[in-house]
Amino acid sequence: MNFTWALSWLGTSLLIAFLLMIAWAVLYHISCTEIPSGMSQRFQLRCLHFLLIFAFGLVNVLRKLHVCSGDGLLRFLMDGIPPLKDPQLSIKDLNFDGVPVRMYQPKSLCDGGWRGVLYFHGGVGMYGSIDAYERVCRYIAKESNSLVVSVGYRLAPEHPYPAQCEDCLTATIYFMKNVKKYSVDPASILVSGDSSGGTIAASVCQSLVHRSDLPKIRAQVLIYPYLQAVDFNLPSYQRNSHVPLLFQNQVVQFGLQYLQKDGSLSKNILEGSHIPQEVKIKYSKWLGPENLPEVYKWKGYRCPQPTSDSVLPFEVMKDILDTRLSPLLAQDAVIQQLPEAYILTCRFDVFMDDGLLYKKRLEDNGVGVTWFQLEDGFHGIVFFVNHWLFSFSGCQRGINSIVNFIKGL
Repeated sequence: MNFTWALSWLGTSLLIAFLLMIAWAVLYHISCTEIPSGMSQRFQLRCLHFLLIFAFGLVNVLRKLHVCSGDGLLRFLMDGIPPLKDPQLSIKDLNFDGVPVRMYQPKSLCDGGWRGVLYFHGGVGMYGSIDAYERVCRYIAKESNSLVVSVGYRLAPEHPYPAQCEDCLTATIYFMKNVKKYSVDPASILVSGDSSGGTIAASVCQSLVHRSDLPKIRAQVLIYPYLQAVDFNLPSYQRNSHVPLLFQNQVVQFGLQYLQKDGSLSKNILEGSHIPQEVKIKYSKWLGPENLPEVYKWKGYRCPQPTSDSVLPFEVMKDILDTRLSPLLAQDAVIQQLPEAYILTCRFDVFMDDGLLYKKRLEDNGVGVTWFQLEDGFHGIVFFVNHWLFSFSGCQRGINSIVNFIKGL
């Protein structure tokens, strides 16, 4: 009898807790989220963002109760339900010099060797996986008729930065040394990635510009990339500060977790006081809002003015000037040797200006750029290709643009 009562009490408590979590997620979404009128499928995005808020809320509860870290749960949810077997592709799990990869090879014929596309997934270096990006990589492989290699790099915090960059560079070098083994044309190797994976793709390209012993990378495909950690108050950060799927303050919070820095520093960073004034001036020639296209200069932009007592000692955050984390800060001598680039940006994404500023840097240094702007796009949209429940029209246009660029090389 007591056992039955205890079981009933536990079930009721869990139900109440679950309903309270739902109520909190709804309230948070309504009070803190902005869905601009220019976005398409706004209700669908609201539902998606609600689920995301609920998932992160649940993880925070589990962490505070010391049940688990919660990272495993988020990774599991991001992996989702695996797609069915695709008869048009040969899919193999391999190992490139200690780094797990998954290779997608079309079963159709290819004359003269395949294009080889290395893909680095997003997820702020802490989430995402080969499984999570299965649909994206399958789509690119089939539609562009290319051999795609998805890299399963190690994740933080278990494997601290820069392990993620090192794994992707290791996998890339191994692939470039062994392209003939996979029937890939050495002159048709691309590196690509979305979000933080775009950061890694850009840094890998920069790391290899002086390697005369390897084939030259044909192109870099950067999908709404994060490219600098000097200014988190660029116009797109301010304008899209509360637009899903990535808020301005979340970028800073995730970044601090990734670098294993004190979370209380987020206030200083959002105020712009994590970088000495002389360093800001040094990089303003590349990062200043005046470098943005006229159509994307925002009248509501306000340059933050940090107070003297909020400025952090430079030693605390000097890592952020590392070009593996901030590829936009690379010197001209490196930028000039980079391969042709494709950059996809989204109008409703905090990282839009990062992409636009890198586009200008590349073009100013004689590097060809193909730019595609999703005017109704949000951060992470390409991830949802062939997700029947959350399929966005902008996703299809974006990934088709990527495929067309690859096919055109």
